[in-house]
Amino acid sequence: MMNFSGLPSPFSIFSAYASMSASIMLFQTMLNQVLPRQVQDYIFSKIHHYFKPLSSSTITLVIEERDGMSSNEIYDAATTYLYNKVSPEIDLFKLSKRPKEKKLRVNFAKSWKAVDSFEGIELIWRFVSEECKKTYEDFENDNLVSEKKHFELCFDKKYKDKVLNFYMPFILKDANVINAEKKIVKLHTLGCVSSYSSSQFWDSINFEHPSTFDTLAIDAGLKKAIIEDLDRFLRRKQFYKEVGKVWKRGYLLYGPPGTGKSSLIAAMANYLKFDIFDLDLANVKRDSDWKRLLLRTTNRSILVIEDIDCSIELPDKRTTSLDLANADARPRDQQFTLAGLLNFIDGIWSSCGDERVIIFTTNNKDKLDPALLRPGRMDMHIHMSYLTIEGFKVLAKNYLKLHDQQNWLFTEVQQLIESVQVTPAEVAEELMKSDDTGVCLERLVKFLKRKRIRNEDVKDDGSDVLELYKTKKMRSFDHMMNSLEVT
Repeated sequence: MMNFSGLPSPFSIFSAYASMSASIMLFQTMLNQVLPRQVQDYIFSKIHHYFKPLSSSTITLVIEERDGMSSNEIYDAATTYLYNKVSPEIDLFKLSKRPKEKKLRVNFAKSWKAVDSFEGIELIWRFVSEECKKTYEDFENDNLVSEKKHFELCFDKKYKDKVLNFYMPFILKDANVINAEKKIVKLHTLGCVSSYSSSQFWDSINFEHPSTFDTLAIDAGLKKAIIEDLDRFLRRKQFYKEVGKVWKRGYLLYGPPGTGKSSLIAAMANYLKFDIFDLDLANVKRDSDWKRLLLRTTNRSILVIEDIDCSIELPDKRTTSLDLANADARPRDQQFTLAGLLNFIDGIWSSCGDERVIIFTTNNKDKLDPALLRPGRMDMHIHMSYLTIEGFKVLAKNYLKLHDQQNWLFTEVQQLIESVQVTPAEVAEELMKSDDTGVCLERLVKFLKRKRIRNEDVKDDGSDVLELYKTKKMRSFDHMMNSLEVT
């Protein structure tokens, strides 16, 4: 017969339980009063993360946001895939909306978790974001990340090979399809963390420039040649590999201000669906910055350096002893050279990426160092000339919806354009000054006549007549071909 005399009485057990419950409730009340809910969730998630029971049957893959200095393509693909394919039940997420964006941006928050399945395999995704304290050394080393983010993918260990060999390639492929369907061209500009630091980063907004090849006021032959060159570049990935060249293409757009260089860049970006990285040379401090900037640009992108002849006084690679003696005269925060720029365009580091287009613009081609213009750096030279008759027809169609070219004012404008150097930007401004087509054309005729009179006055002063007056022959097909140089 068992002896129960040593066991506590039911009353004692109930009293102990009541005391413990009261203590837990008191502790929970104090915790709720002292710590916000978000902090509590973070603490409990950490406790669960470090003290969760170990299981030899599962494996966890960590997919970090960056791989050294470069972005992690798998992380980016997983982000796209999970946003669109998985519908997790979450009660905490980040919501934002940038100016001009049509949709809200829903981003992963800390401790985000979701479950996916692939061919009968259960896969548990977890998003982890940890804040990083930045030190002075971080700024000096261009460590711009204020938080460290990664995904954790947990699944049964026996499916390791299937996940790595089939599930991951499936995510990469699916993400590419999703990105292609909803591709939004981005305009990236170069920023700086602070005025006391050289650390730089690309910030971006949606690129909503409406320019297309249909709206460009340039000769049809030149337009066709540019489109064909872009198409040829896109389909030649294997060709570039076989001949041992980096898959990139360089363009030089040169000509007077207002001839449509920026509009052509926008049309190229909209046609290719490539992001634009607008690089202001004034923001580049040292040659070493080129490498970091190049690594932070993406594939399928256009790198633009506008007005290279006047944006900054580019140090020449030919340096004399007198230049070295006066080195202190140059600002200490501007220490990059022409050699550094050339290596950026086609040096070893230029191979860190594919399907890139590099575009330089200038108002005066003769001011550029010949080293910039050689094949392999600027492969195609495009002369953006003054407005031609074909270009005016495009402007009249875009601005005035004018398709009937029998209008006597239309004919007079064409005759004036043949003898007056006028830019597309000047004519476009005149066409915007009234909603009435007749009034616009009358104002344009008067504008062109005044401009012709001013040109004649300059001619009388001894200026170069050949440069002031364009004949019909110069605006023919031969002129178009001369304006397009493919090296």
